[in-house]
Amino acid sequence: MGIIKLAELIRNEAPDAVSYKLISDYAGKIIALDIAVVLHQLRTAAMGHGIILSPLSGLFYRTLHFLEHDIMPVYVFDGCPPEQKMNLLKKRAETGGWDLKSRGAVFVFPVTNEKQECKQLLQLLGVPFLQAPNEAEALCAQLVKCGRVHAVASEDMDTMPFGGLLLLRQLNAKKSGEVVEYSLPKLLEILGLTHEQFVDLCILLGCDFCEKIRGLGPRKALDLIQKHKTIENIILQIGAETDRIPMSWNYQEVRSLFLNPEVGDLLTHPFNWTEPDEEGLVKLLCYEKNMKEYRVRRRLERFRNNIQEKERDQQEKEVDGERQTCLNEFYSVTRRRQVRLVSHRQRFLRWCTFLNDCM
Repeated sequence: MGIIKLAELIRNEAPDAVSYKLISDYAGKIIALDIAVVLHQLRTAAMGHGIILSPLSGLFYRTLHFLEHDIMPVYVFDGCPPEQKMNLLKKRAETGGWDLKSRGAVFVFPVTNEKQECKQLLQLLGVPFLQAPNEAEALCAQLVKCGRVHAVASEDMDTMPFGGLLLLRQLNAKKSGEVVEYSLPKLLEILGLTHEQFVDLCILLGCDFCEKIRGLGPRKALDLIQKHKTIENIILQIGAETDRIPMSWNYQEVRSLFLNPEVGDLLTHPFNWTEPDEEGLVKLLCYEKNMKEYRVRRRLERFRNNIQEKERDQQEKEVDGERQTCLNEFYSVTRRRQVRLVSHRQRFLRWCTFLNDCM
């Protein structure tokens, strides 16, 4: 679910914190991705076209697209969900009268076998990945915060309360696609909030870890935080007026979860990208997952050709740059000679003038 109506609030109250870019703007950048969000996107897109698509197939094609655009992806896998999230999901399941496993477990918590297959695929593609202790979004956000990656690519807005300085939405590897970029520092500056106050705002809006105050919309929530600064002060202000505050509201635990996420020692984990293992990919995708072998090999061939073409273009640019440097140095020396000649002539003329005056 993410943060309810946070994107809407940002568009209305802080539009300058949002910019619109092309995928080419992220060439040469390391981007962290929550793989659960990526797989959900791929499934949704396939079902929208009436196609039964293997997650491995979609991940294979999308990752090659990123690499062709010089984007260096780092995928992050979810670990065990925090206790707060499990408790809330169980409560919602009981309230809605439906079985948790049958209604969403596939999307929220991918089966272990699928995770292992995705990890195997990424190894064969030569792309690094990390296993988060719990929330993948939390680790992605901290990777940006400590400077290991440039941004997080996700449709889930809770990257921002976790501290993700730069969030990219709609990074779908289409040349014509518009990437929506959210800047957390700009957002905090425009709204006049600290990160701690912003976390409280997100809890008021509604998140995956606790209940929210019923009937409290985005504009009202922002007004309350800007005026009273903390949820504690808000409770004191509205507690006597309404009974909308949830019973046993664990907002303090959730605040700590956002501000101090568990990431272990993964922030220093090395990232390495290597060439894809074509034969290994064919074995996994074609022999085990029944993809058409000619399609897989053809796509890998196109990938290699595109990379080689980019390398040739880069080499030509470097050669042209060296030529331009030589020309600049030549003209620079020539200009210095001209300046010296002019200077000598001026001295000679002044000396002649002095002699004439003396005579």
